[in-house]
Amino acid sequence: MSLVLERRVFPGLAALWRRCTATFRDDDSPQDAPTWRRIAPKLSVFAGIALLGIFWGYVVAIAELNALLLAASLFSCVFILRDFRIGVVLLILLLPISNSYLFPRAMLGVTGLNPANLLLVGTLGSYLLHGLFDGSLRRFMPRPLFWLCIVPIIIAGALGSGHVGDVAPGLSRYVLIEFDSATSYIRDAVVKPLFMVIFALLVGAAVSRSEKPEKFLIPTLISIWMMGAMVVVFVYQSGAALSELARSDSRGFLSPLGMHANELGRLYEVAYALLLFPWAESKESRLRLALLASMGLTVVAMVLTFSRGAFLGFIVVNVLFLLWRRNTKTLIFFGLLAVVALFFLPGAIYDRVTTGFGSGLDLVSAGRIGEIWLPLLPEVLRSPIYGQGHWSILWSEAMHRGAGVTIAAVGHAHNAYLQALLDMGIAGLILVCAYFAHVWKGFRALSVDPALTPTLRGFYLGGAAGLASLLISYVTDSSLMPRPEQVFLWLAIGMMYGQRTKRPED
Repeated sequence: MSLVLERRVFPGLAALWRRCTATFRDDDSPQDAPTWRRIAPKLSVFAGIALLGIFWGYVVAIAELNALLLAASLFSCVFILRDFRIGVVLLILLLPISNSYLFPRAMLGVTGLNPANLLLVGTLGSYLLHGLFDGSLRRFMPRPLFWLCIVPIIIAGALGSGHVGDVAPGLSRYVLIEFDSATSYIRDAVVKPLFMVIFALLVGAAVSRSEKPEKFLIPTLISIWMMGAMVVVFVYQSGAALSELARSDSRGFLSPLGMHANELGRLYEVAYALLLFPWAESKESRLRLALLASMGLTVVAMVLTFSRGAFLGFIVVNVLFLLWRRNTKTLIFFGLLAVVALFFLPGAIYDRVTTGFGSGLDLVSAGRIGEIWLPLLPEVLRSPIYGQGHWSILWSEAMHRGAGVTIAAVGHAHNAYLQALLDMGIAGLILVCAYFAHVWKGFRALSVDPALTPTLRGFYLGGAAGLASLLISYVTDSSLMPRPEQVFLWLAIGMMYGQRTKRPED
């Protein structure tokens, strides 16, 4: 058999055959020992791969798609261990859409075990391993981020964990409450927001090691396209008319996607800001064309949310664009564009924007003033300095007295600043606002840095405009804590930190 192989088949296979047959001979001659030591590792690797394939085949047969996604995530972690920047690129692609129901939120029956979290943990582990050897760990956590953002989140979580049993009875009939213990409360109120912060830190670490940080705009564009196409395709397949989407009782129409229409609208306004300013600054024609097409899709998706807060943020971004680029050509172009847009806008948009006009501020605010804000104001005095913990509205006296009667049965205050006062008190609100001021200053400094490319300068200026639009739209909704709708803002914050790390003087 060995002779036939040696003459008629590939010589390499014949040599491997002779080594394997010699290994299993009865004689234990000394010259065979080195041969066995050379072959044993190879056989072990092949056997391990075979057993791993059999195991995952068995798991996929039982758990189907979830196991396949888990296998793909673990397989990706192999490459991430070699270079954590691969994981950062995958996170930029997947993290925005991971908050929708199109993406699995649990695998194999384990809540929190999903591809995005696995990638985040794997990327963080890979970075920590690299950072132990190159000494970059000491630059990983900026002090303003830790003291002004992370510390208030942790303190508010510790305060609120003792009130889990004080949630107003019957409120669960109106509001989805996903926690039922102190552990699950910490998971939702502290760990999930900090995941967004870790994502930004990893982006910053990747940017600090990249010669051309603008390359991270490519996965950002792809992610924006996925998020924009998600809403456009969903509305198209539903067959709903614009007049139906514009109604006040249709605010939950997009909720099957996993995010409220207002949340999606704010996500799109930040994405639009991060596209508009690089488009104006970039000198590359192909990139400008891609940015322009991306802006078109983002605006269409934002309009389909019919979020008045997003419309306001959109206007803020464009006003800042005109203020920061004071030239006649820009003013004329945007003036003509605004006239054409107003002329061709569907009537449903005008109906949505003017809802409640002429009927008092309470109706204009969709009942927020009389049914939420005024009943909650006395709650601020119960703990004005440090608040009562995240989501304290759930165990507030107002909810205990008349949830759904004297106060709207809601899970948040529909005013990010009022909610911060309730949850973190005056001290927490000051710290968080100071952090956003720090971020604003960082964006503005990089937007005029001559050492950066025009595209990057425009990106950071867009980050400043997106931050301003969010802070203004938060007067009527959401929270100042890191949330899925802020994913593109935290991406820009991470790139800002990475860019500043590249410069020792910062």
